[in-house]
Amino acid sequence: MHTITLIPGDGIGPEITKAVTDIFAAAQAPVQWEEQNAGQTTFDQSGELIPQALLDSLERNRVGLKGPITTPVGRGFRSINITLRQKYDLYQNVRPAQTTDGIPSRYKDVDLVLFRENTEGLYSGLEVFDERLGIADSIARVTVEGSRKICRAAFAYAAKHGRKKVTLAHKANILKLAGKLMIDACREVSQEYPQIVYEDKIIDNMCMQLVGRPEQFDVIVTTNLFGDILSDLCAGLVGGLGVVAGANIGDDTAIFEAVHGSAPDIAGQGKANPTALLRSGLMMLHHLGEHDVANRIEAALNKTLLQKDKLTGDLGGQATTTEFTQSIIDNL
Repeated sequence: MHTITLIPGDGIGPEITKAVTDIFAAAQAPVQWEEQNAGQTTFDQSGELIPQALLDSLERNRVGLKGPITTPVGRGFRSINITLRQKYDLYQNVRPAQTTDGIPSRYKDVDLVLFRENTEGLYSGLEVFDERLGIADSIARVTVEGSRKICRAAFAYAAKHGRKKVTLAHKANILKLAGKLMIDACREVSQEYPQIVYEDKIIDNMCMQLVGRPEQFDVIVTTNLFGDILSDLCAGLVGGLGVVAGANIGDDTAIFEAVHGSAPDIAGQGKANPTALLRSGLMMLHHLGEHDVANRIEAALNKTLLQKDKLTGDLGGQATTTEFTQSIIDNL
């Protein structure tokens, strides 16, 4: 039995979290939940954005499942997500994108996984503002060690899952030093995996080719900002943020999350689609070695996605969150 820190989040977070826990219970997944929360709702109730009880829970369990969180605007706090990623050195942001029957998409045969460096780059938090000159400087800190770690994670994943190619997206033609670090790191690591094709592409060309012919890509690795942009682009290829999974993984801690927003405008209305959080939960089960139950739930989800009358509104149906969830349970 695995004890998991459960972070429902804000807005539709509690609704989709309940959907996932209900499905896990019906599938008899060997997990027990330790619920702690963070974000706007928690701040309104306790005055804390990230309570110490949540941090204590993550440090005990080392695995968490997180719904969408709202960071209050204008309170001097950058991001709850970034804070958790940097505190626990969750340097891998892993985002699969795969076309699925039943989920509307103009593309076919997309099956790629993006590895985004998750703690460095322009999100390092190194910013200064010279009020006298009216100049803001944001420093994109990229390290040799950080570059090696994310490149090694991408190649190791490719080797473990039978992937054939790793593509590095960069801007080394302009960012001569930071870009070169990633290129050097990936070239170095690629020599350890001679069976895997390695290539690199400049980020603007990469975006164009992803939109034009995404099926040519397999595993993509890149820096923090580029990965933030590319991961949403890849989600758009396969149906949107409401259907893709996300994971933040370090050497000893991992937090799996829905990467879409908290959607407060539809909270409590039974309109939310739990697919993104459910798929993140399936990534979590695989991470824990619980492959059989993960595969059973995935098969039930895929069967439900083919039932038009069981789909939520964002997928073209009229079912409620509860009806969609119950269909997955019925299909187990």
